[in-house]
Amino acid sequence: MNEPSPCWPLIRADGPVLVFGGPYSNLHATQALWAEAERLGIPPSRTICTGDVVAYGAHPAETVALVRAWGIPVVAGNVEESLGAGADDCGCGFAEGTACDLASVRWYRHADRALGRGERAWMRDLPGRIDLEVGGKRLAVVHGAPSAVNRFLFPSAGDGELAAEIALTGCDGVVAGHSGIPFTRIVDGRVWHNAGVVGMPADDGTPEVWFSLLVPEAGGLRLEHRRLSYDWRAAQAAMRAADLPEGYAAALGTGIWPSDDILPPMERSVRGMRWEPESILLG
Repeated sequence: MNEPSPCWPLIRADGPVLVFGGPYSNLHATQALWAEAERLGIPPSRTICTGDVVAYGAHPAETVALVRAWGIPVVAGNVEESLGAGADDCGCGFAEGTACDLASVRWYRHADRALGRGERAWMRDLPGRIDLEVGGKRLAVVHGAPSAVNRFLFPSAGDGELAAEIALTGCDGVVAGHSGIPFTRIVDGRVWHNAGVVGMPADDGTPEVWFSLLVPEAGGLRLEHRRLSYDWRAAQAAMRAADLPEGYAAALGTGIWPSDDILPPMERSVRGMRWEPESILLG
């Protein structure tokens, strides 16, 4: 497992930064995002993945190969930690016996069979955190939370929860993934930003997936959520051909997760409703 380090990798960006999470073995979505980054003129040095390159989808080895070929910085997610260590499960943080926990057995086994020593060594070498300096701010890029790689934090999280996590970093804010729902919150002048994921929709009733742009401006740093369209039908067909859990395959098209096990009450109440997270300027 990745151990705390007194000196995390540091990226100093002089232009917009593209951040995304959870490729989730969804090769088609990851290919579409790389094409979008090129269209936007954002180089690999200013593109960061918050981890879980591998998960629900049909193409774990191919997605790892694509991300490595892209040459972007990647934070270790819980799945990278588990696969790198040869663990028996994904370490996702699902409650034992829930639908998410039971389904994870199948997709994790699929990924475990597909990956070799080279991919696992790459995963073991990934940092648990990357610090990013952009727009006059220093942000800690993590997978779940500074306190735990698999902690779920959603839009309804309390100010105190977010403030305590941000305080652990000594930074102006946190950029995270893991929960699968994009959102931005300003708490006591600091920011918590979840870029969402590209491998699975955000439970908002659309097949589109999410990434973020962090754009330095004269007044500060603009954090902008963006949708991404891709060939979800091809990704879905590949999942079904691989006999992966149908609930996740269906979700690629419906935009609705197969279970609300991990969701707090507020997020459960708005399932299937289109997310429209606002861009925020951090001054």
